[in-house]
Amino acid sequence: MGKDARAGEASRYLVVGLGNPGPKYAATRHNAGFRAIDALARRHGIDLKGPRFWQRNLAEAGKGRIAGAEAILVKPQTFYNASGRAVQHFMARERIRPENVIVVYDDLDLPEGRLRLRPEGSHGGNNGLKSIIDAIGRTDFGRVRVGIGRPLHHGVPSWDPDVVMRYVLSAPEGESKARLEEAIERACDAVEAVIRDGWERAMDVHNRSQGPGGGFGGPDTK
Repeated sequence: MGKDARAGEASRYLVVGLGNPGPKYAATRHNAGFRAIDALARRHGIDLKGPRFWQRNLAEAGKGRIAGAEAILVKPQTFYNASGRAVQHFMARERIRPENVIVVYDDLDLPEGRLRLRPEGSHGGNNGLKSIIDAIGRTDFGRVRVGIGRPLHHGVPSWDPDVVMRYVLSAPEGESKARLEEAIERACDAVEAVIRDGWERAMDVHNRSQGPGGGFGGPDTK
């Protein structure tokens, strides 16, 4: 299937961050994917052009080079739960294979600040991923999950939709803000590692428990 691209391979990658457009959502937990794309664009001098520049007005996007490969960075402007439209469009437009798609997004079921990389899988209840799977009819695209943890309600983790919605659409503060910002930078490191070294080597480095200060604390068995 070619899921493990080799270092130096002349490939084109589509790197998609999930989030919601507009300043109202910019600093929220749900926009961790957008923020990772912004950080990658800054690192690699990639100009993200607004949706009017691109056919169908589906995304902010830009092209450049990351770790020796051509990369298209994409922030869908269709809102989180309809991200598949933009992914399908750019895959077709740029002729990107599913195994060369990397989606960065926030994950409630990972501890705050933890990363988890996978080259394929189900949507796991994430509506953004579900939209992508429905749109392209495939599950063999890569994911970089950025842990935001579950909200606490009366001191215990909550699955209540209203509590969860308020949490993901709020901006973290204090230590939570610092942990998310640091995790976003490591998510950028992870994307670079996937493109440079392939999924297996990148997962070996980044799928580890994070100790205090971001240090590795052993294998992540989640």
